[in-house]
Order: sequence, then structure tokens, then C-alpha cells
Amino acid sequence: MANKKNKVKFGLRDVYYAKATFDDDTAAVTYDTPVRIPGAVSLSLDPEGENQPGYADNGIYVVLAANNGYTGDLEIALIPESFYTDIHHEEKDSNCVLAEVSDIEVEHFALLFRFEGDVHKTLHVLYNCTCSRPAMESSTTEDSKEPQTDTLSLTASPLANRYVKAKTSSTTPESVYNSWFTQVYEPQGEAETTSEDDEEADG
Repeated sequence: MANKKNKVKFGLRDVYYAKATFDDDTAAVTYDTPVRIPGAVSLSLDPEGENQPGYADNGIYVVLAANNGYTGDLEIALIPESFYTDIHHEEKDSNCVLAEVSDIEVEHFALLFRFEGDVHKTLHVLYNCTCSRPAMESSTTEDSKEPQTDTLSLTASPLANRYVKAKTSSTTPESVYNSWFTQVYEPQGEAETTSEDDEEADG
């Protein structure tokens, strides 16, 4: 990609989920092929964790940052059936009716999405998400119609390897950028940086 910097951040689109499977012995994670969630409206995530100061020599000697991931809401036009069956384990019977089951384990998934910017479009992935069941809401039709949306309450937690999220930068190779939604990107180790690389792309 061209080495240019984003100056603003706007526009959520291209939201995907990829079901995560964890190895019980090693906690290693593998992901299914990402599945698109059409109709993205908004995504709002707040960081979890606080900075804790450590005191020595009559002052703050060190500040320890606790990164517990993010919590927030993903608003979409309509939750796709595949999400209900893949993540919430709703059962589809022989008549293609979806039935909600009470005693299921919460599935974990990666959430991939794009923020559009002024120069290049930053791509993101949250590696370890869970979500609660969405609320059931609707209203009667009045003189003017307002579209109803669905909201997923998300929790994005750190993986065992400590990774929480990743995003593309202004120097991300085109090959990585173009394949972002075909498989979940996993960090490849730290690269040597230059002064130009130290300025991350906004997003």
C-alpha cells in the first residue's frame, strides 16, 4: 500500500465473523473461513482495564497497564441466520425452523471489519469475541417507516498468547490487505521499524 497517513476515521463496512476453535491442551486457536455480516450500521467499543501505578522512591516508579480487551455493541440491519446457527447454536429442523436452545456453551469468534478513511481503508480484527443473545424488538407501523436494527453486545478478550486485536497500517503489503477477509490474519512477529513506521495509521 502507498505510504500515506489517515487523517480522519469514518464509515463502518465489510463486517465478518469467523468461528474460533480452541485446543484444550495448548489453548491454540484456529478459525473457520470468515462469513460476512451484511448491513453494518455502527460499532462502538470501549477498552477494559485500568492503569495501576507502582510506587517507589517517594513517587510513581512504574505504571502497569491492564489490557482486558473491549466491550461494546455492534449494530446491524439484521443478524444473518448463519450467525444464529454457528455462534448461538440455534437448531434448524426439517422444516427449516430455527429453535433456540437453553443449555449451550458460548461460541468464540473473531470479528473482522473495515473503517473507511481519507487515504486508505483500515482493516481490523478482534481475535476472541463472545456476544450475548440479541434483544427482541419491533414496533407497529406508523405514518412513516423507520428501519429496525439488531444489536449484538460484544466482549473481546485477550487470547492466551496475549493478542487482543490487529489492524492494517499505511505500510501493510497489498497481499495481506487483499486477503484480510478470506482468513483471519495472525501476527507474524515484530518487524524492524523506522521513524516513518512509528507513526501508526489512524483507525
